Amino acid sequence: MEDRMQTINSKKNTHISIGIIPGHYATNHSHVNYYLDMTSIKTSMKMARDAAHDLGAEFYNVYIDTVICLEGTEMLGAFLAEYLSGNGINLGKDINLITPEMNAVNQMIFRDNTQKKIWGKRVLILVSSASTGQTINRAIDCLQYYSGEMVAIGAIFSAIEAVNGIEIKALFKETDLPRYDNYPSDECPLCKKGIKVDALINSFGYSKL
Repeated sequence: MEDRMQTINSKKNTHISIGIIPGHYATNHSHVNYYLDMTSIKTSMKMARDAAHDLGAEFYNVYIDTVICLEGTEMLGAFLAEYLSGNGINLGKDINLITPEMNAVNQMIFRDNTQKKIWGKRVLILVSSASTGQTINRAIDCLQYYSGEMVAIGAIFSAIEAVNGIEIKALFKETDLPRYDNYPSDECPLCKKGIKVDALINSFGYSKL
């Protein structure tokens, strides 16, 4: 698979990039025709910092108390919180950075010691990829349990424009890829043509089949 990887650079900053591998992939929610490799943005200090500055500029007019990091976006989230605290209307204010725990039935929860970071707070949800919006919607349900208010959504890649009426600010969008396709698993045309699934993918990476 790796020999088919292509690099897509950000239109705003060529130091920010993701890898794409064309094929047939199954996620928890759908089937897609690209595996998106966001490893460098998640793990490289310099690229994460550059990415956070570009993404943070999109939230210049939004006051944020807490960033909820999903799908391995903690490093990006830390730089994003730092940027927001030093720029815009959050100037000089502290910002919380937390990650939910998944319980036995795959619900997002927060323990008693972190709930105060959400209760009555203005929250930015940060994800690596928003292809269907299901992960974001699950996070919204979680926020309702703890009386948090979602005021912003950030993503490394998004194939959708908004969730719950809030625009998703993303470093890369569907238009940056050469024909990105996303289908419900029972409507996938690749499956109907008998094309085998190359790999199972999630926010951690991929597992070849």
